[in-house]
Amino acid sequence: MKKIINIKRINKKSTIYVQEGSIIKHLKKETNTNNKIFIVVDSKIKKIIDKVKLNKNIYVIKIKGSENIKSIDSYWKTILMLLKLKVDRNSTLIAIGGGTVGDLVGFIASTVLRGVRFILMPTTLLSQVDSSIGGKNGINTSFGKNLVGTFLQPDKVVIDPSVLKSLSLREIKSGYAEILKYALINNKSFYFWLNKNYDKILNLNKPFINKAITKSIYIKSKYIQLDEKEKLINSSSRAILNFGHTFGHALETIHMSKGYKKITHGEAISIGMALALKISYKMKKISNLEYRNIISHLEKVGLPHSDKLIYNKKIMTLIMSDKKNSNNMINLILLKKIGRAYFERGLNIKKIKIFLN
Repeated sequence: MKKIINIKRINKKSTIYVQEGSIIKHLKKETNTNNKIFIVVDSKIKKIIDKVKLNKNIYVIKIKGSENIKSIDSYWKTILMLLKLKVDRNSTLIAIGGGTVGDLVGFIASTVLRGVRFILMPTTLLSQVDSSIGGKNGINTSFGKNLVGTFLQPDKVVIDPSVLKSLSLREIKSGYAEILKYALINNKSFYFWLNKNYDKILNLNKPFINKAITKSIYIKSKYIQLDEKEKLINSSSRAILNFGHTFGHALETIHMSKGYKKITHGEAISIGMALALKISYKMKKISNLEYRNIISHLEKVGLPHSDKLIYNKKIMTLIMSDKKNSNNMINLILLKKIGRAYFERGLNIKKIKIFLN
Protein backbone atom coordinates (compact mmCIF):
# COMPACT_ATOMS: atom_id res chain seq x y z
CA MET A 1 0.00 0.00 0.00
CA LYS A 2 1.23 3.47 -0.90
CA LYS A 3 -0.59 6.74 -0.27
CA ILE A 4 0.58 10.25 -1.11
CA ILE A 5 -1.36 13.06 0.55
CA ASN A 6 -0.67 16.73 -0.16
CA ILE A 7 -1.49 19.55 2.25
CA LYS A 8 -1.74 22.77 0.26
CA ARG A 9 -0.44 26.03 1.70
CA ILE A 10 -0.20 29.59 0.44
CA ASN A 11 3.39 29.36 -0.77
CA LYS A 12 4.02 25.62 -1.09
CA LYS A 13 2.70 22.20 -0.13
CA SER A 14 3.61 19.53 2.38
CA THR A 15 3.69 15.97 1.09
CA ILE A 16 2.81 13.00 3.30
CA TYR A 17 3.93 9.53 2.23
CA VAL A 18 2.27 6.48 3.82
CA GLN A 19 4.02 3.25 2.86
CA GLU A 20 5.59 0.15 4.41
CA GLY A 21 9.39 0.45 4.52
CA SER A 22 9.30 4.10 3.50
CA ILE A 23 11.66 5.45 6.20
CA ILE A 24 14.74 3.63 4.84
CA LYS A 25 13.74 4.43 1.26
CA HIS A 26 13.44 8.17 1.91
CA LEU A 27 16.52 8.33 4.14
CA LYS A 28 18.65 6.86 1.37
CA LYS A 29 17.23 9.38 -1.06
CA GLU A 30 17.71 12.37 1.26
CA THR A 31 21.28 11.46 2.24
CA ASN A 32 22.39 11.21 -1.39
CA THR A 33 23.35 14.90 -1.48
CA ASN A 34 26.25 17.27 -0.90
CA ASN A 35 24.15 19.47 1.41
CA LYS A 36 24.37 19.01 5.17
CA ILE A 37 21.81 16.64 6.65
CA PHE A 38 21.16 16.57 10.41
CA ILE A 39 19.30 13.47 11.57
CA VAL A 40 17.85 13.79 15.07
CA VAL A 41 16.79 10.30 16.11
CA ASP A 42 15.26 8.90 19.28
CA SER A 43 18.00 6.83 20.94
CA LYS A 44 15.48 4.02 21.55
CA ILE A 45 15.19 3.39 17.79
CA LYS A 46 18.67 4.43 16.62
CA LYS A 47 19.06 1.09 14.80
CA ILE A 48 16.55 2.35 12.24
CA ILE A 49 19.32 4.25 10.46
CA ASP A 50 21.85 1.38 10.45
CA LYS A 51 21.01 0.50 6.84
CA VAL A 52 21.72 4.03 5.64
CA LYS A 53 25.19 4.90 4.37
CA LEU A 54 26.40 8.01 6.16
CA ASN A 55 28.99 10.31 4.59
CA LYS A 56 30.90 13.27 6.01
CA ASN A 57 28.06 15.75 5.50
CA ILE A 58 25.53 13.61 7.40
CA TYR A 59 25.35 14.27 11.15
CA VAL A 60 23.41 12.06 13.56
CA ILE A 61 22.18 13.49 16.87
CA LYS A 62 20.71 10.96 19.31
CA ILE A 63 18.14 12.15 21.79
CA LYS A 64 15.99 10.36 24.36
CA GLY A 65 12.36 11.01 23.42
CA SER A 66 10.06 12.03 26.28
CA GLU A 67 8.12 15.07 27.46
CA ASN A 68 11.28 16.12 29.32
CA ILE A 69 13.05 17.01 26.05
CA LYS A 70 10.38 19.57 25.19
CA SER A 71 12.20 22.17 27.29
CA ILE A 72 14.13 25.37 26.70
CA ASP A 73 17.29 23.58 27.88
CA SER A 74 17.00 20.81 25.25
CA TYR A 75 16.10 23.37 22.61
CA TRP A 76 19.11 25.58 23.36
CA LYS A 77 21.54 22.67 23.69
CA THR A 78 20.54 21.32 20.26
CA ILE A 79 20.59 24.76 18.62
CA LEU A 80 24.16 25.35 19.83
CA MET A 81 25.19 21.90 18.56
CA LEU A 82 23.80 22.71 15.08
CA LEU A 83 25.53 26.09 14.99
CA LYS A 84 28.82 24.48 16.03
CA LEU A 85 28.44 22.01 13.13
CA LYS A 86 27.87 25.00 10.82
CA VAL A 87 24.26 24.41 9.85
CA ASP A 88 23.36 26.58 6.83
CA ARG A 89 20.29 27.61 4.83
CA ASN A 90 20.70 24.63 2.48
CA SER A 91 20.73 22.15 5.36
CA THR A 92 17.92 19.71 6.14
CA LEU A 93 16.77 18.62 9.61
CA ILE A 94 15.22 15.15 9.78
CA ALA A 95 13.37 14.10 12.95
CA ILE A 96 12.92 10.35 13.52
CA GLY A 97 10.93 9.37 16.59
CA GLY A 98 7.71 10.06 18.42
CA GLY A 99 5.80 13.28 18.88
CA THR A 100 8.12 14.85 21.44
CA VAL A 101 11.12 14.51 19.11
CA GLY A 102 9.09 15.95 16.23
CA ASP A 103 7.79 18.87 18.31
CA LEU A 104 11.27 19.83 19.50
CA VAL A 105 13.04 19.43 16.14
CA GLY A 106 10.24 21.25 14.32
CA PHE A 107 10.63 24.18 16.72
CA ILE A 108 14.39 24.16 16.10
CA ALA A 109 13.95 23.93 12.31
CA SER A 110 11.62 26.93 12.31
CA THR A 111 13.96 29.14 14.35
CA VAL A 112 17.58 28.25 13.54
CA LEU A 113 18.76 30.63 10.78
CA ARG A 114 15.08 31.73 10.65
CA GLY A 115 14.12 28.41 9.13
CA VAL A 116 15.64 25.41 7.34
CA ARG A 117 14.18 22.48 5.40
CA PHE A 118 12.43 20.05 7.74
CA ILE A 119 11.39 16.39 7.31
CA LEU A 120 9.42 14.32 9.82
CA MET A 121 9.60 10.54 10.09
CA PRO A 122 7.20 9.65 12.96
CA THR A 123 7.64 6.22 14.54
CA THR A 124 4.69 5.98 16.96
CA LEU A 125 1.02 5.62 16.06
CA LEU A 126 0.28 8.80 18.01
CA SER A 127 2.78 10.87 16.04
CA GLN A 128 1.82 9.28 12.71
CA VAL A 129 -1.83 10.29 13.00
CA ASP A 130 -1.48 13.50 14.98
CA SER A 131 1.63 15.52 15.86
CA SER A 132 3.45 14.96 12.55
CA ILE A 133 0.54 16.42 10.58
CA GLY A 134 -0.13 20.15 10.55
CA GLY A 135 3.08 21.95 11.45
CA LYS A 136 2.61 22.68 15.15
CA ASN A 137 5.95 22.71 16.95
CA GLY A 138 6.86 23.70 20.47
CA ILE A 139 8.11 23.14 23.97
CA ASN A 140 6.49 23.00 27.41
CA THR A 141 6.74 25.34 30.38
CA SER A 142 5.70 25.13 34.02
CA PHE A 143 2.52 26.99 32.98
CA GLY A 144 1.43 24.24 30.60
CA LYS A 145 2.12 22.25 27.44
CA ASN A 146 3.11 23.77 24.09
CA LEU A 147 2.79 27.39 25.23
CA VAL A 148 6.02 28.32 23.38
CA GLY A 149 6.17 27.30 19.74
CA THR A 150 5.74 27.98 16.04
CA PHE A 151 3.83 26.90 12.98
CA LEU A 152 6.12 25.25 10.40
CA GLN A 153 4.73 22.66 8.03
CA PRO A 154 7.29 19.91 7.33
CA ASP A 155 8.40 19.78 3.71
CA LYS A 156 7.87 16.04 3.86
CA VAL A 157 6.30 13.57 6.30
CA VAL A 158 7.26 9.90 5.89
CA ILE A 159 4.90 7.46 7.62
CA ASP A 160 5.99 3.84 7.78
CA PRO A 161 3.32 1.64 9.47
CA SER A 162 5.78 -1.29 9.73
CA VAL A 163 7.75 0.46 12.52
CA LEU A 164 4.70 0.27 14.81
CA LYS A 165 5.47 -3.41 15.54
CA SER A 166 8.02 -2.30 18.12
CA LEU A 167 5.39 -0.45 20.19
CA SER A 168 3.72 -1.72 23.33
CA LEU A 169 -0.06 -2.18 23.39
CA ARG A 170 -0.30 0.81 25.72
CA GLU A 171 1.48 3.01 23.16
CA ILE A 172 -0.78 1.76 20.37
CA LYS A 173 -3.86 2.55 22.47
CA SER A 174 -2.44 6.03 23.07
CA GLY A 175 -2.39 6.62 19.31
CA TYR A 176 -5.82 5.07 18.92
CA ALA A 177 -7.28 7.77 21.19
CA GLU A 178 -6.40 10.40 18.58
CA ILE A 179 -7.83 8.25 15.77
CA LEU A 180 -11.07 8.03 17.75
CA LYS A 181 -11.04 11.81 18.18
CA TYR A 182 -11.08 12.35 14.40
CA ALA A 183 -14.11 10.10 14.03
CA LEU A 184 -16.00 11.81 16.87
CA ILE A 185 -15.45 15.34 15.58
CA ASN A 186 -15.96 14.73 11.87
CA ASN A 187 -17.10 11.33 10.62
CA LYS A 188 -19.88 9.24 12.12
CA SER A 189 -19.40 6.31 9.71
CA PHE A 190 -15.68 6.22 10.59
CA TYR A 191 -16.65 6.01 14.27
CA PHE A 192 -18.89 2.99 13.70
CA TRP A 193 -16.17 1.38 11.55
CA LEU A 194 -13.77 1.85 14.49
CA ASN A 195 -16.37 0.44 16.88
CA LYS A 196 -16.50 -2.68 14.73
CA ASN A 197 -12.77 -3.06 13.98
CA TYR A 198 -10.87 -1.53 16.93
CA ASP A 199 -9.38 -4.92 17.93
CA LYS A 200 -7.88 -5.39 14.45
CA ILE A 201 -6.38 -1.89 14.61
CA LEU A 202 -4.86 -2.52 18.04
CA ASN A 203 -3.38 -5.76 16.67
CA LEU A 204 -1.87 -3.78 13.75
CA ASN A 205 -3.71 -5.83 11.14
CA LYS A 206 -2.35 -4.26 7.95
CA PRO A 207 -5.48 -3.27 5.98
CA PHE A 208 -7.17 -1.93 9.13
CA ILE A 209 -4.27 0.01 10.68
CA ASN A 210 -3.40 1.49 7.27
CA LYS A 211 -6.98 2.64 6.73
CA ALA A 212 -7.17 4.11 10.25
CA ILE A 213 -3.94 6.08 9.68
CA THR A 214 -4.82 7.44 6.24
CA LYS A 215 -8.41 8.30 7.22
CA SER A 216 -7.13 10.22 10.26
CA ILE A 217 -4.64 12.15 8.11
CA TYR A 218 -7.32 13.09 5.57
CA ILE A 219 -9.61 14.41 8.32
CA LYS A 220 -6.86 16.42 10.01
CA SER A 221 -5.51 17.82 6.73
CA LYS A 222 -8.97 19.16 5.87
CA TYR A 223 -9.03 21.34 8.99
CA ILE A 224 -5.43 22.44 8.49
CA GLN A 225 -6.02 23.62 4.94
CA LEU A 226 -9.05 25.66 6.04
CA ASP A 227 -7.37 27.20 9.08
CA GLU A 228 -3.63 26.51 9.20
CA LYS A 229 -2.82 28.84 12.11
CA GLU A 230 -5.99 28.25 14.14
CA LYS A 231 -7.48 31.72 13.73
CA LEU A 232 -11.11 30.81 13.09
CA ILE A 233 -13.52 29.74 15.81
CA ASN A 234 -16.30 28.05 13.86
CA SER A 235 -17.04 24.49 12.74
CA SER A 236 -14.19 24.66 10.18
CA SER A 237 -11.59 25.87 12.67
CA ARG A 238 -8.44 23.93 13.31
CA ALA A 239 -9.31 24.43 16.98
CA ILE A 240 -11.89 21.63 16.55
CA LEU A 241 -8.92 19.21 16.45
CA ASN A 242 -8.35 20.07 20.13
CA PHE A 243 -11.41 18.12 21.24
CA GLY A 244 -10.48 16.65 24.64
CA HIS A 245 -7.17 18.52 24.79
CA THR A 246 -8.09 21.30 27.24
CA PHE A 247 -8.59 18.77 30.05
CA GLY A 248 -6.08 16.31 28.58
CA HIS A 249 -3.14 18.73 28.50
CA ALA A 250 -3.91 19.88 32.04
CA LEU A 251 -3.92 16.26 33.24
CA GLU A 252 -0.62 15.56 31.47
CA THR A 253 1.01 18.56 33.13
CA ILE A 254 -0.08 17.59 36.63
CA HIS A 255 0.77 13.91 36.10
CA MET A 256 4.30 14.98 35.18
CA SER A 257 4.55 16.60 38.62
CA LYS A 258 6.42 14.69 41.29
CA GLY A 259 4.45 12.01 43.06
CA TYR A 260 1.88 11.13 40.37
CA LYS A 261 1.80 8.05 38.16
CA LYS A 262 2.80 8.39 34.53
CA ILE A 263 0.03 8.97 32.01
CA THR A 264 0.37 8.79 28.22
CA HIS A 265 -0.85 11.57 25.93
CA GLY A 266 -3.54 9.31 24.52
CA GLU A 267 -4.78 8.32 27.98
CA ALA A 268 -4.99 11.99 28.97
CA ILE A 269 -6.86 12.85 25.76
CA SER A 270 -9.21 9.90 26.29
CA ILE A 271 -10.14 11.28 29.72
CA GLY A 272 -10.34 14.80 28.27
CA MET A 273 -12.75 13.65 25.56
CA ALA A 274 -14.91 11.85 28.13
CA LEU A 275 -15.10 15.03 30.23
CA ALA A 276 -15.95 17.14 27.16
CA LEU A 277 -18.64 14.58 26.30
CA LYS A 278 -20.05 14.80 29.82
CA ILE A 279 -20.31 18.59 29.52
CA SER A 280 -21.89 18.20 26.05
CA TYR A 281 -24.46 15.83 27.57
CA LYS A 282 -25.16 18.06 30.60
CA MET A 283 -25.68 21.00 28.20
CA LYS A 284 -28.20 18.82 26.29
CA LYS A 285 -26.11 18.90 23.11
CA ILE A 286 -25.45 15.18 22.76
CA SER A 287 -27.98 12.43 23.52
CA ASN A 288 -27.66 10.04 26.44
CA LEU A 289 -27.57 7.14 23.93
CA GLU A 290 -24.56 8.54 22.05
CA TYR A 291 -22.81 9.57 25.26
CA ARG A 292 -23.13 6.03 26.70
CA ASN A 293 -22.10 4.50 23.36
CA ILE A 294 -18.81 6.43 23.30
CA ILE A 295 -18.00 5.74 26.97
CA SER A 296 -18.69 2.05 26.32
CA HIS A 297 -16.31 2.16 23.35
CA LEU A 298 -13.52 3.62 25.51
CA GLU A 299 -14.07 0.83 28.03
CA LYS A 300 -13.94 -1.88 25.32
CA VAL A 301 -10.71 -0.45 23.91
CA GLY A 302 -9.19 -0.19 27.38
CA LEU A 303 -8.80 3.58 27.48
CA PRO A 304 -9.57 5.55 30.68
CA HIS A 305 -12.49 7.97 30.91
CA SER A 306 -12.08 9.39 34.43
CA ASP A 307 -9.37 10.65 36.77
CA LYS A 308 -9.72 11.87 40.35
CA LEU A 309 -7.11 14.58 39.67
CA ILE A 310 -9.58 16.47 37.50
CA TYR A 311 -10.88 18.09 40.71
CA ASN A 312 -7.40 19.18 41.78
CA LYS A 313 -7.11 22.99 42.15
CA LYS A 314 -4.00 23.04 39.97
CA ILE A 315 -5.93 21.37 37.14
CA MET A 316 -8.46 24.19 37.11
CA THR A 317 -5.66 26.78 37.02
CA LEU A 318 -4.08 24.97 34.07
CA ILE A 319 -7.43 24.81 32.25
CA MET A 320 -7.71 28.59 32.60
CA SER A 321 -4.32 29.00 30.85
CA ASP A 322 -5.41 27.06 27.73
CA LYS A 323 -4.53 28.92 24.50
CA LYS A 324 -8.15 28.80 23.23
CA ASN A 325 -9.42 30.86 26.17
CA SER A 326 -10.03 34.62 26.17
CA ASN A 327 -11.19 37.30 28.63
CA ASN A 328 -10.92 34.87 31.58
CA MET A 329 -13.62 32.72 30.01
CA ILE A 330 -13.13 29.11 28.97
CA ASN A 331 -13.70 28.02 25.38
CA LEU A 332 -14.21 24.30 24.79
CA ILE A 333 -14.66 21.97 21.84
CA LEU A 334 -17.86 19.98 22.47
CA LEU A 335 -20.04 17.57 20.49
CA LYS A 336 -23.54 18.07 19.11
CA LYS A 337 -23.58 14.46 17.95
CA ILE A 338 -21.12 11.80 16.85
CA GLY A 339 -19.27 13.23 13.87
CA ARG A 340 -20.12 16.86 14.57
CA ALA A 341 -18.07 19.01 16.95
CA TYR A 342 -18.49 22.72 17.64
CA PHE A 343 -16.78 25.59 19.48
CA GLU A 344 -18.48 26.53 22.79
CA ARG A 345 -17.41 29.97 24.05
CA GLY A 346 -17.75 31.86 27.30
CA LEU A 347 -17.91 29.16 29.98
CA ASN A 348 -16.65 30.03 33.44
CA ILE A 349 -14.83 27.66 35.77
CA LYS A 350 -17.76 27.47 38.23
CA LYS A 351 -20.11 26.29 35.50
CA ILE A 352 -17.61 23.64 34.35
CA LYS A 353 -17.27 22.34 37.92
CA ILE A 354 -21.07 22.06 38.18
CA PHE A 355 -21.24 20.12 34.91
CA LEU A 356 -18.48 17.74 35.95
CA ASN A 357 -20.04 17.09 39.34
